[in-house]
Amino acid sequence: MTSQFSDSLSQTTPDSAPAEEALANIKGIAFIEGGYCPIAEAKISLLDWGFLRSDATYDVVHVWQSRFFRLDKHLDRFLASVTRLRLTLPYDRAQLTDILTQCVRRAQLEDAYVEMICTRGMSPTLSRDPRDAVNRFIAFVIPFSSIANKEQRQRGLYLAISRVRRIPPESVDPRVKNYHWLDFIQALFEAYDRNAENVVLLDTDGNVAEGPGFNLFVVKNGTITTPARGVLEGITRHTVIELCAELGIDASKAPVPVDDLHNADEVFISSTAGGIMPVTRIDDVAIGNGNPGPITRKLTDLYWQKHNDPDWTTPID
Repeated sequence: MTSQFSDSLSQTTPDSAPAEEALANIKGIAFIEGGYCPIAEAKISLLDWGFLRSDATYDVVHVWQSRFFRLDKHLDRFLASVTRLRLTLPYDRAQLTDILTQCVRRAQLEDAYVEMICTRGMSPTLSRDPRDAVNRFIAFVIPFSSIANKEQRQRGLYLAISRVRRIPPESVDPRVKNYHWLDFIQALFEAYDRNAENVVLLDTDGNVAEGPGFNLFVVKNGTITTPARGVLEGITRHTVIELCAELGIDASKAPVPVDDLHNADEVFISSTAGGIMPVTRIDDVAIGNGNPGPITRKLTDLYWQKHNDPDWTTPID
């Protein structure tokens, strides 16, 4: 398996290092206001509605060994999200691809985290009518990082189930990747207080939903289930389902009660930020035998093999 990537960004910045100094040390490039600059120099207005009101959408694609992974699918979702939020972009699909590629080239990174953003922007007259705002496109590239560090990927993550419920899809459409993360952040602090490493939220019906930046999968008797409602339709989630079909594993989207999570043979999460990652403890109770399971390992190996498949990747010259 080739998933040995940098954990540099997952490390806590020392208290003695100012945030500006830490940012200056990150090898990254941003595209903003129509030009490229070092990541430390990228700024937006305090009056941008993306900052003031979380009125924005974004998407993240990763680069591994100088190849975008599933770039077309990320662009599909980003463009669909822009349309759903009634935003407009000054660039077409080919131009977006070129901007992202140029960011990676200029950053000189072989393994990278690549984010594209469209915010509502602001009105030149400070109008409170969102139709008057001039929308803004931003992209940036930083070194690749994972939700789980090396140790966690090897022995499995420890999660807690939060008492905080996920924002219902009737309020915020989870198909539109967004920055409405206060439920996730509150839940993370609750999980840390319980000595867990990450958290999973339930929906308003009491079924399993998702975690901060990841989808969740339950393995029971050789079949896989992932929550169907109120979750981001993750690109890696979709990839897992495709991999299951290739391996002849039955996978479906359906409600996942909490008991199914606790009684699972295996649990794993999926994210662009790390791929497929095992979960071996939930609420301080071991899942299965307490080790990453065979189906999780098989899917993880195939997932990283696909990073060399020309049908799944886009090379950066």
